[in-house]
Amino acid sequence: MDAKVTTVNLGGVNCYLAECADGFVLIDTGFSLKRARLLKALQKAGCKPGNLHFALITHGDSDHAGNAAFLQREYRAPIGMHLDDVGMVEHGDMNWNRKPKADKMSPIMKIVGTMVRLVAKEKFETFKPDVAVADGFDLSNYGLNAKVVHIPGHSKGSIGVLMDNGNLYCGDFLYTTPGMNFVDDMQARNASLAKLKKLPIKEVFPGHGKPTQSVR
Repeated sequence: MDAKVTTVNLGGVNCYLAECADGFVLIDTGFSLKRARLLKALQKAGCKPGNLHFALITHGDSDHAGNAAFLQREYRAPIGMHLDDVGMVEHGDMNWNRKPKADKMSPIMKIVGTMVRLVAKEKFETFKPDVAVADGFDLSNYGLNAKVVHIPGHSKGSIGVLMDNGNLYCGDFLYTTPGMNFVDDMQARNASLAKLKKLPIKEVFPGHGKPTQSVR
């Protein structure tokens, strides 16, 4: 039976709450400034301390990892992410392990990036992840029929979550909002794109924007 997945929109950032047999798995956590909205969505779904089995971070940017430390502490939820992005959340530095100049960045993303850095500097609560996930990491131990796909490009440690039903939750690897684009490493992104095109993906759920049935 497929997990019920609810999209939680936190000011333009999509988090995804998957309801499993006896609890929940959260994909991304949003900005700390939007915590009240996240908590309202968790409460509505019946997610509370003790039944949030896992919070998975698709990459280390503060708009996706901003509530991770809170959930780790207050919900007793283990936090998982790829090792290549761990320095971002441990040091509160969203440029950690990225190129000095991104290979591709739209004008809108330059503005957004500046705003994110300002917010992160003042609000981001650093943390140490509990679980290091890598390509092929099986989420069934947390009640979710899905596996992790390592898709570097936006960041070195960017990951996606591919459900057994073919739905892919891909963080910022793909944007469906016009004018939004940030690629740290184009060569890595192209390799990740080729990798995704070989997988049985039916629908893509990005970190920003609406779902799409195309991987491009």
